Amino acid sequence: MATVELKAVSKIYGTTVRAVDSVDLSIADGEFIVLVGPSGCGKSTTLRMIAGLEDLSGGTVSIGNQIVNDVPPKDRNIAMVFQNYALYPHLNVRQNLSFGLERRRTFKSRWRGIWDSTYRAQRHAERLAITARVDAAAHTLGIKHLLNRPPRELSGGQRQRVAVGRALVRDPAVFLFDEPLSNLDALLRGEMRTELRILHRSLQATMVYVTHDQEEAISLADRMVVMKDGIVQQIGSPAEIYERPANRFVAGFIGTPPMNMLEGRVTTDSVGGLTFHWNQCEFPLCKRWVGAKLSAIDQNSLTLGIRPDRLMIVPIDEKQDSPSVTGHVVTIERYGPLADIVALVNGKRVISRTATDALGAIREGDAITLRLEIQFAHMFRADGSAVTSPRN
Repeated sequence: MATVELKAVSKIYGTTVRAVDSVDLSIADGEFIVLVGPSGCGKSTTLRMIAGLEDLSGGTVSIGNQIVNDVPPKDRNIAMVFQNYALYPHLNVRQNLSFGLERRRTFKSRWRGIWDSTYRAQRHAERLAITARVDAAAHTLGIKHLLNRPPRELSGGQRQRVAVGRALVRDPAVFLFDEPLSNLDALLRGEMRTELRILHRSLQATMVYVTHDQEEAISLADRMVVMKDGIVQQIGSPAEIYERPANRFVAGFIGTPPMNMLEGRVTTDSVGGLTFHWNQCEFPLCKRWVGAKLSAIDQNSLTLGIRPDRLMIVPIDEKQDSPSVTGHVVTIERYGPLADIVALVNGKRVISRTATDALGAIREGDAITLRLEIQFAHMFRADGSAVTSPRN
């Protein structure tokens, strides 16, 4: 396995389109890194530059402490799995798995003939080694029973396992995955995510994975790299990014349903307490925000972010000592044990996530009171940057 390091990596198309803008990233040996972001954010282009399939406009890519900018893809000791399976339809599974190894074998000459006993012996040894690698990969991926089948007889999940197996048999220094699960249905995606995590744990391999699905990123990554418009927005563990987003974009992109964004302002009372004003509602901020570095400009244009599971349903007639808002239910979306309530508060939409059992008799059109667990709120300036409280 190997480390991967990107220093000021950029990709510019033409003279104006900056697809990737000065990306710095250090990937440890054996780490599972996920590049995540919306379509067009530059994540796949970044992966292709690591693979050598795209030329760099600036910066350096290093694999195992060697700068590989000018090294051809075939010599970078990487293996890549694409969104499309790209299996050879005329070959069975075993032949698809072994094809790359056969093409790369040491003894390629077809002119040495059967009279060269050394050639025959070494070629036989190579074939045995290739067979052993294929069998080991098939066992790891649970596809040994499929080795003699052609691709047309495989399901989507089985084809994707074969595609992963083709990378696995090469024993590369780095595995690269470009949205490999996008063509699978939801159930198969869940199964394959689990299998990829198990595979990573058993191999302790360096893996770089690209996806637009933030749930997929959270479930797979040791660390996530959140990108937008070719720029890295934040790098960190899934927990760090979820709990301490660096800016409003990250806060809204990571998490389902997305974070509620309440745009308002903050006032300070005579004893230093802070009150947030939003949409004809006001509520005191908890003590952890006292001492936050808020300029006068900041205070007049702030966004308070609160995740849907921190916006709690309370009975309409219950006295509230903690911050709360009152509105009416627009719709209720049920997802088995969980439900999302979309409500309007003075014309502004908010989402609350709760246990389905907690809905009680609440119906669409009913009045509803929602309590803000303000101690878990986030604050963002007008430019989108996060306000760091003294206790963050």
